[in-house]
Amino acid sequence: QVQLVESGGGLVQAGGSLRLSCAASGRIFSINVRNWYRQAPGKERELVAAITSGGSTNYVDSVKGRFTISSDNAKNTVYLQMNSLKFEDTAVYYCNLNTRSAYGPEYRYWGQGTQVTVSS
Repeated sequence: QVQLVESGGGLVQAGGSLRLSCAASGRIFSINVRNWYRQAPGKERELVAAITSGGSTNYVDSVKGRFTISSDNAKNTVYLQMNSLKFEDTAVYYCNLNTRSAYGPEYRYWGQGTQVTVSS
């Protein structure tokens, strides 16, 4: 079993920055993808950024150039640095981990979510 604990959300003015953290504990296999999703009121949850165990990253178009996902493997922690925040970035942000061994099934885990509110 894996637990994901998020931190770093809060209230910030438009143009400001926040850094989210997601610390994982438990059994994490060597093949994994760590993602940040977000869900705004009345909207579907969307994938914001992803980082693989190999270090490849991917971002939704709306955050490219503003958000950076990174990981500290020694700490089993993934970060989302959010700069130039906009009102439309307001949402609950969720950390997600998909992990599997070379020949085993994939396991998916979710954090509890952290609120990010950007005031205009």
